[in-house]
Amino acid sequence: MIALLMAAGVALACSLVGTRFLIVWLRQRGIGQPIHEDVPDAHKGKAGTPTMGGIAIVVGAVVGYLVAHTRQGLPFTASGLLLVGLIIGAGAVGMADDWIKISQERNLGLSKAAKSIGLLTVAVGFSVLAVTVTDVHTNLSFTRFDNFEDLDLGPVLWCVWAVLLIVGCTNAVNLTDGLDGLAGGSAIFGFAAFTVIAFWAFRNAGQAGALANYQIPDALDLAVVAAALVGSTTGFLWWNATPARIFMGDTGSLAIGGGLAGLALLLNTQLLLPIIGGLFVFETMSVIVQVAAFRAFGKRPFRMAPIHHHYEFAGWPQTTIIVRFWILAGLSTAIALGLYLADYIHLTGQ
Repeated sequence: MIALLMAAGVALACSLVGTRFLIVWLRQRGIGQPIHEDVPDAHKGKAGTPTMGGIAIVVGAVVGYLVAHTRQGLPFTASGLLLVGLIIGAGAVGMADDWIKISQERNLGLSKAAKSIGLLTVAVGFSVLAVTVTDVHTNLSFTRFDNFEDLDLGPVLWCVWAVLLIVGCTNAVNLTDGLDGLAGGSAIFGFAAFTVIAFWAFRNAGQAGALANYQIPDALDLAVVAAALVGSTTGFLWWNATPARIFMGDTGSLAIGGGLAGLALLLNTQLLLPIIGGLFVFETMSVIVQVAAFRAFGKRPFRMAPIHHHYEFAGWPQTTIIVRFWILAGLSTAIALGLYLADYIHLTGQ
């Protein structure tokens, strides 16, 4: 528990101070976010706001993770280091995208092909290493690795599934990152849930009988990564809350998405992820419905997608949308944790 508090506390402090430093440094160099012309009018005044604040999220999480390991008895593990590598890799792809946007002063960034290739490279690297250097189970799982004993995907299919999950999750968080603090605040709920799940698995490590179904050898190290992400994202949110002094950019949204997907894969909670990240699924589905309806019927069900923009055009204040969506994110996370606990109670008969 002390290691988790160290990781979260150090990451929070590092991100809090680091984000403030980034704001000053980026402003001095005139590095700001270009804005789409077709967004609601309230966004046009945000042009020039410093971006790439996700650097502070990634650096804060890494520093928190490293400092927590100064505590005696907490060794580095392959799973923990691989997850950190996924976060850094996804963040690096986002940073390249952000840099092109600000250097060319246009809100386009990397081409779709280049961005997809970058994310696929990171996702494939993570997936292959996960099945070769860690003890990850290759079963399709909900709350534990043996939820579906007959659905062992095997190394190859599991890698394909992992790549799809990582790419999907990174893009979902990226779509949600459209209002001040919306993606960051929602992600904190998800990382907190994975901290609880990973620590729960650690507490049950070495148990026999039904509890053996929760065995995750590197669970404590994964809990430390999740706690560090809670801290670093919270520190960034201090400056990103409305009115945002800085945006996380693709650097932050892709790193956050990679972190959520990686935790779900390594903690055997892949099918629980859509519930933990329910808001991100909601936002992504709004885009899918919008595109599908327009192509099929020539009509758009929403004024603009992702759906948070629809409510902006409907006249909702940004703060109202953000807080209500945070509530939805919190409720979906609570439901996910309730399902996790209910399965544990059912399994153990307690």
